[in-house]
Amino acid sequence: MINLTPNAISAVEKFIKGSATPVAGLRIAISGGGCSGFQYGMSLEEARSEDDTVLEYGAVTLLVDPLSAPLLEGVTVDFVDSLNGSGFKFENPNASSSCACGSSFSA
Repeated sequence: MINLTPNAISAVEKFIKGSATPVAGLRIAISGGGCSGFQYGMSLEEARSEDDTVLEYGAVTLLVDPLSAPLLEGVTVDFVDSLNGSGFKFENPNASSSCACGSSFSA
């Protein structure tokens, strides 16, 4: 469903280790908004929902809600650290177009 690169896994592991509260997993979700219609969201969650799709990547548990799952099918998430900044980068084969910032897309 979703592919996490080794860089993304390493970055998420660091965020989980630095969390002040227990973490059940990293939630990746799609919501309406952004300059292209849909936007990506990521958050550390303390609990899973019953209807979540749960994916395991070593020490990282990924949580995806049923409404976001179809739009995230085949997505690759990478973590890029460069002189221009650092952050998560999404490559979505379902996107018909993406904005320049890479945080929103249209399907």
